[in-house]
Amino acid sequence: METGPLIDNLLSPPILFFFLGMLATLVRSDLKIPGELSRLFSLYLLWAIGFKGGVALRSAGLGMDTLLPLIMAVILSAVTPLYIAPLLRAARFRAADACATAGAYGSVSVVTFITAQKFLENQGIGFGGHLVAALALMEAPAIITGVMLYRAMSEGSSARQLFGARRGELKHLLHEAVVSGPVFLLLGSIAIGALTGSRGWQSLEPFGKDLFDGVLVLFLLDSGLTASRELKNITGSKRLAAGVSVLIPLINAVLGLIIVAALGMTRADGFLFIILAASASYIAVPAAMKLAIPEANAGLYLPMALGLTFPFNITLGIPLYYAAAGWVTDGP
Repeated sequence: METGPLIDNLLSPPILFFFLGMLATLVRSDLKIPGELSRLFSLYLLWAIGFKGGVALRSAGLGMDTLLPLIMAVILSAVTPLYIAPLLRAARFRAADACATAGAYGSVSVVTFITAQKFLENQGIGFGGHLVAALALMEAPAIITGVMLYRAMSEGSSARQLFGARRGELKHLLHEAVVSGPVFLLLGSIAIGALTGSRGWQSLEPFGKDLFDGVLVLFLLDSGLTASRELKNITGSKRLAAGVSVLIPLINAVLGLIIVAALGMTRADGFLFIILAASASYIAVPAAMKLAIPEANAGLYLPMALGLTFPFNITLGIPLYYAAAGWVTDGP
């Protein structure tokens, strides 16, 4: 693996501030980011990445080069829980915990994706905006599959019987996933960016570009504080959870790499696709699973996704996945 990108990534201000947040919790500092500010940072980052991605999507157009990755991203999100849940069951996870965790690892982390984009920008590498749409589209399928899979395990029904009998619930889950605040803002920002194009971006560039790095740093500082707290709260076998939290992203990254090679994507776009495949949701999925699978232990799958997988992906994972993308693609 190339050591230059690894060192550059670890020494970048956003990553260092993430570790500062984790350190603050470990040494019991009273440093904290007010909840309202944290939510504002989240909304800003979602708007900025969605709007800029929509502008890039309009510039690139909707050809097969952009549509096929979107289709494969949705399929990957939908099928990931189907093999992750049995793997977790074999590791002695309860059915509810296995399905909820599988849903988290089939979905995506917006902040991991944003950090990966920043990694490319720091190296002056361009990338397509269409994968921002994939980011938004991958939230819902894994949630739905994870919930329906749990229903099948609980009732002893086949997947076909269950999906047919619960179409109303399926529609409800899909609706809730799409209209949830983060996904709705991201989808809406993509649409507005695509409609207004470069003229729209020029009018908002000072707000969307100049402030972005500072907001990302503060958000990752807050993420470090939260991740460290969640890691301390993890229940069950910590050694097993730690192993699974690294193993699953690597398995998903390999599947993403295979798709990248099959579609002939560029290195930068392939890298971002692998990031989507390897990341885990710690915002949308926990909120959905709390309602859909209340039996699942949030003290297990949330710390795994946020306290273990997220730090691994943004520190070691990003340069590793970028190097892997270089094995099957052309480009810098």
